[in-house]
Amino acid sequence: MDLTDELLRGSRLALARILTQIENNTQQGRQALDVLFPHGGKAHLIGVTGAPGTGKSSLVNQLAAAFRRGQAGGPRRVGIVAVDPSSPFTGGAILGDRVRMRDLAGDTGVFIRSMASRGSLGGLALATSGIVLALDAAGYEIIMIETVGAGQAEVDIARLAHTTLVVEAPGLGDDIQAIKAGILEIADVLVINKADRPGVESTERALRSMLQLAHPSRRIFQDTTFKAGHRPAIEIPENTAQSLGEAANESVWIPPIQRTVAIEGIGIDEVVQEIERHRQYLEESGELEKREWARLKSEMDLLVRETLVKQWSARVSSSQYHAIVQSLALREISPQQAVKKMLGDD
Repeated sequence: MDLTDELLRGSRLALARILTQIENNTQQGRQALDVLFPHGGKAHLIGVTGAPGTGKSSLVNQLAAAFRRGQAGGPRRVGIVAVDPSSPFTGGAILGDRVRMRDLAGDTGVFIRSMASRGSLGGLALATSGIVLALDAAGYEIIMIETVGAGQAEVDIARLAHTTLVVEAPGLGDDIQAIKAGILEIADVLVINKADRPGVESTERALRSMLQLAHPSRRIFQDTTFKAGHRPAIEIPENTAQSLGEAANESVWIPPIQRTVAIEGIGIDEVVQEIERHRQYLEESGELEKREWARLKSEMDLLVRETLVKQWSARVSSSQYHAIVQSLALREISPQQAVKKMLGDD
């Protein structure tokens, strides 16, 4: 029996093997994604991001346990994708998040996958979306994606997740950190973890000030894959736009702020309730379909870029490449001229 068939029948071993193929970007992994794609699109994707040391892994552990206990809707199968940073020197990663999730060991309704970022920026690995698709097709109803924890630039998770939790903690910086663009703008739920520490009131006050000053608006990502004017515009058809809730009077979600002490399980049920409330908002407002549309488009754009780079690399010989780099190092040509030579435009 094919591994994908075994996965769809509920085999955890087949799932683990396919995840390895996907992460290594093998031909078998790519073929599995093609087969599994029609079976996806059912899970609720929850992103968990924030600075290192805020307690993201402990929070994910407690949230998974709450979903398994049947909080808000009955017991559900939970998949967890924990992305760890890779060393820029050795390329290695400790993959140690599961140490903090030992409470979930032995629960067949939970599947935890650790993966290395492999140098990818933005808090996720390039294969993360494929890993999520496989877990989705395998029948996991809740999939939580814990990011590297790189800090303020870690916004890629909002392109992948339906609900994004941004985790803060007291004592990690002055109040001005709370109003910096980027990381807080992607939050659907703000979680102040380690709320038993001094300074929690100041942290919450800074976050509330940021929310009050901000003008609520729909989430629109800048397309960084291609520059405007250098690719055909991708527009949503009129009938599709109407079905995705493009009405001018649509409501806007205001991120709630929840305090937790994850290591003691305090405040976890309230976070689960806010996640469920956000899911309901996404469905009723049509925002869920819009986010799914944007997610698939972003993934397609990334694959187009990777494919074009591979096709270019196959056409340029190693000797030609090094000759151009040598000319660049000798400052005989500028970087712009080097690119033109690489592309054969000179």
